[in-house]
Amino acid sequence: MTETMRIGTRASALATTQSQLVADQITELTGRKTELVAIATHGDTVAGSLASLGGTGVFVSALRDALLAGRIDVAVHSLKDIPTTPVVGIHLVATPLREDPRDALVARDGLTLGELPPGARVGTGSPRRIAQLRALGLGLELIDIRGNVDTRLGKVATGELDAVILARAGLNRLGRTEPITEVIDPLQVLPAPGQGALAVECRSNSEFVDLLSPLNHPHTRACVEAERVILAELEAGCAAPVGALAEVVEGDHALELWIRAIALSPDGVLSVRRSASGPLDDPIGVGQKLAAEMLAEGATELITHQMQESNTQHG
Repeated sequence: MTETMRIGTRASALATTQSQLVADQITELTGRKTELVAIATHGDTVAGSLASLGGTGVFVSALRDALLAGRIDVAVHSLKDIPTTPVVGIHLVATPLREDPRDALVARDGLTLGELPPGARVGTGSPRRIAQLRALGLGLELIDIRGNVDTRLGKVATGELDAVILARAGLNRLGRTEPITEVIDPLQVLPAPGQGALAVECRSNSEFVDLLSPLNHPHTRACVEAERVILAELEAGCAAPVGALAEVVEGDHALELWIRAIALSPDGVLSVRRSASGPLDDPIGVGQKLAAEMLAEGATELITHQMQESNTQHG
């Protein structure tokens, strides 16, 4: 038995809560003591919208650098933050059981999305959410916000905003589901690929590759692999207006994977929405099949348009 396992995490309350959940699972699985090591990432230390920061990898790179340098033994991420391009020397060893992947609305006076009046001020830092909310045509004023969960919830409590939209998974892990006024149906707003799932990474040559593999939840892994293939095939970053959600469902003869995805223009006027199903043991193939249909319908052009707009606004 070696010394205490050092687990790298972002410093926010949500990140440390999530990482502690994994740490507890590691201790239960291996009997090893763990220590959380807080690491400041680019996305935590630089102001500006997610799109202006470049989106891809801004919450991940510093943790991976610490992992490769040997300052930590394991890194825990929100899986939706991880770029789809693999990094040499780093292995995604496990995706534990996923939390609820849906988005959640926290609004004044207990209002739901459909009950918010036109012109209501709704905060979110996600281009994906903004585009899909615009596509619903509710006449909302969408405000780009960043900050931790308490900061965002506080903007509703003080009346600065009428509502905010957050990932339900984070609120649940923090024990903060009470303020939720509506869990948003994916038919209205599809979540980010990988939302609600955690990623446990270690060095590829580490003893922990085999040791921690039992933390992996096979159905979660299949779903998020299919969703992330959509991002990879569309060459879209974490901040692109792309939503995807895969689920394990009963097929005619066996369990199957069913996936829905959407790519939008930033204003929500144009979109490509598709679904597909296929074998549970071939999540990459199922995702690629769906991505090919979306590419044929012009999804990449929508995303490229988004990137060009972002560069124009923030360049």
